[in-house]
Amino acid sequence: MKQSLLIIAAALAVPALVAAEEPTKNAYVPGLGEFMMATQLRHAKLWFAGEAKNWDLARYEIDEIKEGLDDAAEFDPTHDGIPVADMLKANMGAPLAALIKAADAKDSVSFSAAFDKLTAGCNACHAGARHGFIVIQRPTTLPVSNQAFGTDGK
Repeated sequence: MKQSLLIIAAALAVPALVAAEEPTKNAYVPGLGEFMMATQLRHAKLWFAGEAKNWDLARYEIDEIKEGLDDAAEFDPTHDGIPVADMLKANMGAPLAALIKAADAKDSVSFSAAFDKLTAGCNACHAGARHGFIVIQRPTTLPVSNQAFGTDGK
């Protein structure tokens, strides 16, 4: 009886294991534009977090930018013949590291300088990808009205 139960359990488990090994057909993978749109929003949120001296939020947005750019490089390393992954690595690594350092030090002056270097890195990538018409800058208005950027919830 025990042997029969084991055989039945094994027979039921094998299809489940095989199904778990198969990649999901037609799984959604964001395109490079979706990654860049999310990065642009996080770039703006990062600026306002730094302006409000909300260093925890700034650090969060830096990490999210890095994660999004890593995903873009992984899922779309070459786009229309452009070496996206290499360009991201060359243009974004140093500015992101400087932003982390500035946010950790709670240094507004260094943060602003590092933010401007990140922005310049964005524009260098766009120019190198034949998308120089996409020009990123310091934001002038809040990107979302439903989030408080200050540490006091305002």
